[in-house]
Amino acid sequence: MRFRLTPRETSFYDMFAASADNIVTGSKLLMELLGADPSARAEIAERMRAAEHAGDDATHAIFHQLNSSFITPFDREDIYSLASSLDDIMDFMEEAVDLVVLYNIEELPKGVEQQIEVLARAAELTAEAMPHLRTMENLTEYWIEVNRLENQADQIHRKLLAHLFNGKYDAIEVLKLKQVVDVLEEAADAFEHVANTVETIAVKES
Repeated sequence: MRFRLTPRETSFYDMFAASADNIVTGSKLLMELLGADPSARAEIAERMRAAEHAGDDATHAIFHQLNSSFITPFDREDIYSLASSLDDIMDFMEEAVDLVVLYNIEELPKGVEQQIEVLARAAELTAEAMPHLRTMENLTEYWIEVNRLENQADQIHRKLLAHLFNGKYDAIEVLKLKQVVDVLEEAADAFEHVANTVETIAVKES
C-alpha cells in the first residue's frame, strides 16, 4: 500500500459499510418477496421503500462528507462513483419490488429466483468487502467473484427472456414480466460497477 504522510478522513469507510449492509437488507426483502403471498407483497414493498430511503440518506451523507472534507481516503471521483453505484443497486432492487406490486403480478416466472439468489450473494460479498477498503487487502477475490456472478446473471437473464417469448404468456404479461427481470439484471450490473470501482481504487492505492 502507498505510504501517506497526511492524515485521512476515515468516516467514509463506516458510511460505505453501512450502505452495503443496507443493500443486504434489500436483498433479503427480495428473497422474502419470492415466497410471499400476493396479498403480502405491498407490505414488503413498503419495507423495501424504507430501505431505499435509508440508502439515499447514506449516499447523501457520503456526498456531504466528501464536500466538507479537505483530505479524503482515496480520490474524490472514486468516492463519488462508489457511493453512486451502491445507491443504484438499492434503487434497482426497490424498483423491481415496486413493479411486481404495481403490475399485480400473480406469479413470477421460473428463473427469477435464480436472479435474486445471485443478487443476494453479490450483496453479501459487497458487504464483506467494504471494511477491507481501510487496508485495501483481501479484495481481489471479491471483485473476481462478483464479476463471475454478473456473468451468471447475464445467462439467467437471457434464459428468462427466451422463456417469456416462448408463447406461453400474452403480450401484456410479457411486457410486465420483462420489465421486472430487466431491472433485476440492471441490479446485477450495478454490483459489477461497484466491484470494478473497488478494483480501480485498490490499483491506485497499491
